[in-house]
Amino acid sequence: MPKKEQAETCRLYLITPPEIVPDIFKDDLAAALDGGDVACVQLRLKDASRDDILRAAEILAPVVQERDVAFIMNDDPVLAAESGCDGVHIGQHDASYADARAALGDEAIVGVTCHDLRNLAIEAADKGADYVAFGAFFPTTTKAAKFYPEIEILEAWTMMTTVPCVAIGGITQKNCGELVKAGANFLAVVSAVWDYDQGPAAAVKAFNGAIARAN
Repeated sequence: MPKKEQAETCRLYLITPPEIVPDIFKDDLAAALDGGDVACVQLRLKDASRDDILRAAEILAPVVQERDVAFIMNDDPVLAAESGCDGVHIGQHDASYADARAALGDEAIVGVTCHDLRNLAIEAADKGADYVAFGAFFPTTTKAAKFYPEIEILEAWTMMTTVPCVAIGGITQKNCGELVKAGANFLAVVSAVWDYDQGPAAAVKAFNGAIARAN
Protein backbone atom coordinates (compact mmCIF):
# COMPACT_ATOMS: atom_id res chain seq x y z
CA MET A 1 0.00 0.00 0.00
CA PRO A 2 1.56 3.30 -1.06
CA LYS A 3 2.68 5.76 1.61
CA LYS A 4 1.97 9.44 0.97
CA GLU A 5 1.60 9.04 -2.78
CA GLN A 6 -1.32 8.16 -4.95
CA ALA A 7 -1.62 4.69 -6.39
CA GLU A 8 -1.36 4.44 -10.16
CA THR A 9 -4.69 2.65 -10.25
CA CYS A 10 -7.49 1.98 -7.81
CA ARG A 11 -6.96 -1.10 -5.61
CA LEU A 12 -8.94 -3.17 -3.13
CA TYR A 13 -8.77 -2.64 0.62
CA LEU A 14 -10.33 -5.67 2.32
CA ILE A 15 -11.86 -5.42 5.79
CA THR A 16 -12.58 -8.56 7.78
CA PRO A 17 -16.16 -9.45 8.72
CA PRO A 18 -17.17 -8.19 12.17
CA GLU A 19 -17.14 -11.71 13.60
CA ILE A 20 -14.76 -14.46 12.54
CA VAL A 21 -13.30 -17.76 13.66
CA PRO A 22 -9.69 -17.11 12.63
CA ASP A 23 -8.71 -20.75 12.09
CA ILE A 24 -11.58 -21.10 9.62
CA PHE A 25 -11.57 -17.61 8.16
CA LYS A 26 -7.89 -17.83 7.18
CA ASP A 27 -8.83 -20.11 4.28
CA ASP A 28 -11.38 -17.62 2.95
CA LEU A 29 -8.83 -14.86 3.38
CA ALA A 30 -6.19 -16.78 1.46
CA ALA A 31 -8.68 -17.48 -1.32
CA ALA A 32 -9.60 -13.81 -1.56
CA LEU A 33 -5.97 -12.71 -1.76
CA ASP A 34 -5.24 -15.31 -4.39
CA GLY A 35 -8.24 -14.15 -6.42
CA GLY A 36 -6.60 -10.95 -7.66
CA ASP A 37 -4.89 -7.72 -6.69
CA VAL A 38 -5.45 -6.55 -3.10
CA ALA A 39 -3.54 -3.69 -1.48
CA CYS A 40 -4.23 -4.40 2.17
CA VAL A 41 -6.36 -6.20 4.73
CA GLN A 42 -7.74 -4.51 7.83
CA LEU A 43 -8.48 -6.60 10.90
CA ARG A 44 -11.65 -5.07 12.30
CA LEU A 45 -13.15 -6.94 15.26
CA LYS A 46 -15.00 -4.27 17.23
CA ASP A 47 -16.63 -6.62 19.74
CA ALA A 48 -13.74 -9.02 20.32
CA SER A 49 -11.52 -9.06 23.39
CA ARG A 50 -7.93 -7.90 23.26
CA ASP A 51 -6.70 -11.48 23.53
CA ASP A 52 -9.00 -12.62 20.73
CA ILE A 53 -7.80 -9.82 18.47
CA LEU A 54 -4.18 -10.68 19.14
CA ARG A 55 -4.90 -14.34 18.43
CA ALA A 56 -6.65 -13.44 15.18
CA ALA A 57 -3.72 -11.28 14.14
CA GLU A 58 -1.28 -14.08 14.92
CA ILE A 59 -3.19 -16.41 12.61
CA LEU A 60 -4.10 -14.01 9.83
CA ALA A 61 -1.07 -11.72 9.53
CA PRO A 62 1.17 -14.40 7.97
CA VAL A 63 -1.53 -15.23 5.40
CA VAL A 64 -1.61 -11.59 4.36
CA GLN A 65 2.02 -10.57 4.66
CA GLU A 66 3.47 -13.60 2.89
CA ARG A 67 1.53 -12.41 -0.16
CA ASP A 68 3.15 -8.96 0.08
CA VAL A 69 -0.14 -7.39 1.18
CA ALA A 70 -0.27 -4.89 4.05
CA PHE A 71 -1.96 -6.02 7.28
CA ILE A 72 -3.69 -3.16 9.12
CA MET A 73 -5.19 -3.08 12.62
CA ASN A 74 -8.40 -1.16 13.24
CA ASP A 75 -8.52 1.44 16.01
CA ASP A 76 -5.65 0.41 18.31
CA PRO A 77 -2.03 1.43 17.55
CA VAL A 78 -0.67 -0.43 20.57
CA LEU A 79 -2.32 -3.67 19.45
CA ALA A 80 -1.03 -3.02 15.95
CA ALA A 81 2.52 -2.70 17.24
CA GLU A 82 2.26 -5.75 19.50
CA SER A 83 0.88 -7.96 16.74
CA GLY A 84 3.38 -6.98 14.05
CA CYS A 85 0.89 -5.20 11.82
CA ASP A 86 2.04 -2.97 9.00
CA GLY A 87 -0.08 -0.13 10.26
CA VAL A 88 -3.29 1.05 11.87
CA HIS A 89 -6.53 2.70 10.81
CA ILE A 90 -7.91 5.20 13.31
CA GLY A 91 -11.30 6.86 13.54
CA GLN A 92 -12.06 10.33 14.81
CA HIS A 93 -12.72 8.98 18.31
CA ASP A 94 -9.82 6.52 18.53
CA ALA A 95 -6.18 7.24 19.31
CA SER A 96 -4.76 10.48 17.95
CA TYR A 97 -2.58 10.51 14.87
CA ALA A 98 0.40 11.51 17.03
CA ASP A 99 -0.15 8.58 19.38
CA ALA A 100 -0.53 6.19 16.45
CA ARG A 101 2.68 7.37 14.83
CA ALA A 102 4.56 7.23 18.13
CA ALA A 103 3.42 3.65 18.74
CA LEU A 104 4.22 2.37 15.26
CA GLY A 105 7.08 4.48 13.96
CA ASP A 106 7.67 6.40 10.77
CA GLU A 107 7.62 3.42 8.43
CA ALA A 108 4.17 2.16 9.42
CA ILE A 109 0.94 2.99 7.60
CA VAL A 110 -1.44 5.27 9.49
CA GLY A 111 -4.82 5.92 7.92
CA VAL A 112 -7.56 8.18 9.24
CA THR A 113 -11.35 8.15 8.91
CA CYS A 114 -12.60 11.54 7.71
CA HIS A 115 -16.29 10.79 7.08
CA ASP A 116 -17.62 13.44 4.68
CA LEU A 117 -15.42 16.35 5.72
CA ARG A 118 -12.51 17.66 3.69
CA ASN A 119 -11.27 19.74 6.62
CA LEU A 120 -10.72 16.56 8.65
CA ALA A 121 -8.87 15.04 5.71
CA ILE A 122 -6.69 18.12 5.26
CA GLU A 123 -5.85 18.09 8.95
CA ALA A 124 -4.94 14.39 8.84
CA ALA A 125 -2.85 14.82 5.69
CA ASP A 126 -1.01 17.81 7.14
CA LYS A 127 -0.07 15.73 10.17
CA GLY A 128 1.34 13.00 7.94
CA ALA A 129 -1.44 10.45 7.45
CA ASP A 130 -0.67 7.93 4.73
CA TYR A 131 -4.28 7.90 3.55
CA VAL A 132 -7.65 9.37 4.40
CA ALA A 133 -10.98 7.53 4.22
CA PHE A 134 -14.31 8.98 3.12
CA GLY A 135 -17.73 7.34 3.43
CA ALA A 136 -20.23 5.82 3.54
CA PHE A 137 -20.90 6.35 -0.17
CA PHE A 138 -23.75 3.85 -0.37
CA PRO A 139 -26.14 2.28 2.15
CA THR A 140 -24.39 -0.39 4.19
CA THR A 141 -25.41 -3.01 6.72
CA THR A 142 -21.88 -3.57 8.04
CA LYS A 143 -22.10 -0.63 10.45
CA ALA A 144 -24.49 2.19 11.21
CA ALA A 145 -23.36 4.98 8.91
CA LYS A 146 -23.92 8.58 10.00
CA PHE A 147 -22.12 10.30 7.13
CA TYR A 148 -22.84 10.08 3.41
CA PRO A 149 -20.43 12.18 1.35
CA GLU A 150 -21.08 13.11 -2.24
CA ILE A 151 -18.84 11.33 -4.73
CA GLU A 152 -17.49 14.74 -5.77
CA ILE A 153 -15.41 14.78 -2.57
CA LEU A 154 -13.13 12.21 -4.19
CA GLU A 155 -12.68 14.35 -7.29
CA ALA A 156 -11.91 17.42 -5.22
CA TRP A 157 -9.48 15.55 -3.00
CA THR A 158 -7.45 14.04 -5.82
CA MET A 159 -7.13 17.45 -7.46
CA MET A 160 -5.75 19.11 -4.34
CA THR A 161 -3.32 16.53 -2.92
CA THR A 162 -1.32 13.38 -3.58
CA VAL A 163 -2.34 11.77 -0.29
CA PRO A 164 -4.35 8.66 -1.24
CA CYS A 165 -8.05 8.42 -0.44
CA VAL A 166 -10.07 5.36 0.48
CA ALA A 167 -13.76 5.08 -0.36
CA ILE A 168 -15.89 2.99 1.98
CA GLY A 169 -19.51 2.08 2.55
CA GLY A 170 -21.79 -0.26 0.63
CA ILE A 171 -19.37 -0.66 -2.26
CA THR A 172 -20.07 -3.53 -4.64
CA GLN A 173 -18.78 -4.82 -7.94
CA LYS A 174 -21.74 -3.09 -9.63
CA ASN A 175 -21.46 0.38 -8.11
CA CYS A 176 -17.71 0.78 -7.65
CA GLY A 177 -17.05 2.16 -11.13
CA GLU A 178 -18.19 5.69 -10.37
CA LEU A 179 -15.91 5.83 -7.33
CA VAL A 180 -12.96 4.67 -9.41
CA LYS A 181 -13.71 7.29 -12.07
CA ALA A 182 -14.01 9.97 -9.38
CA GLY A 183 -10.48 9.26 -8.18
CA ALA A 184 -10.70 6.77 -5.30
CA ASN A 185 -7.28 5.19 -4.79
CA PHE A 186 -8.65 2.32 -2.73
CA LEU A 187 -12.05 0.68 -2.29
CA ALA A 188 -12.70 -0.60 1.23
CA VAL A 189 -15.06 -3.56 1.05
CA VAL A 190 -16.54 -6.09 3.46
CA SER A 191 -19.75 -7.98 2.61
CA ALA A 192 -19.33 -7.64 -1.15
CA VAL A 193 -16.37 -10.00 -0.83
CA TRP A 194 -17.13 -12.26 2.12
CA ASP A 195 -20.83 -12.76 1.26
CA TYR A 196 -20.34 -13.06 -2.50
CA ASP A 197 -22.37 -15.95 -3.91
CA GLN A 198 -19.44 -17.49 -5.77
CA GLY A 199 -16.95 -17.09 -2.93
CA PRO A 200 -14.28 -14.54 -1.98
CA ALA A 201 -11.84 -15.40 -4.77
CA ALA A 202 -14.49 -14.78 -7.41
CA ALA A 203 -15.52 -11.59 -5.60
CA VAL A 204 -12.00 -10.16 -5.73
CA LYS A 205 -11.67 -11.14 -9.37
CA ALA A 206 -14.97 -9.42 -10.16
CA PHE A 207 -13.90 -6.27 -8.32
CA ASN A 208 -10.62 -6.10 -10.20
CA GLY A 209 -12.48 -6.53 -13.46
CA ALA A 210 -14.85 -3.70 -12.57
CA ILE A 211 -11.93 -1.47 -11.57
CA ALA A 212 -10.12 -2.19 -14.84
CA ARG A 213 -13.21 -1.30 -16.87
CA ALA A 214 -13.63 1.98 -14.99
CA ASN A 215 -10.01 3.11 -15.29
